[in-house]
Amino acid sequence: QLQLVESGGGLVQPGGSLRLSCAATGFPLDALDIAWFRQAPGKEREGISCISSVSGKSQYADSVKSRFTISRDNAKNAVYLQMDSLKPEDTGVYYCGAAHPLLPTCRLRWGYDFWGQGTQVTVSS
Repeated sequence: QLQLVESGGGLVQPGGSLRLSCAATGFPLDALDIAWFRQAPGKEREGISCISSVSGKSQYADSVKSRFTISRDNAKNAVYLQMDSLKPEDTGVYYCGAAHPLLPTCRLRWGYDFWGQGTQVTVSS
């Protein structure tokens, strides 16, 4: 059974960087589409990045484009989210989600069946 565990969150100053990890056991992540979602206090969970298992292509929400980078390490069965130039509005709980692919491109905002427990990211001075 697939289990996902996020790590790498923490407190960082505006303009700083963090790298989040999504480690998996029980199933090879390279066969699944993977997405990162975040949920800010009082807001709905939003998809911010995904990577396709079919095409290898990634997508980003406008709010994080050019600042965040999603990547895979198949040998470690993990997916990462490199977050640079962090802003206070990036604060929230970050979750990774996994799903069997339906299309050559990943789904940025819906369709994920497996979730980790989340990791807190706080951007504050």
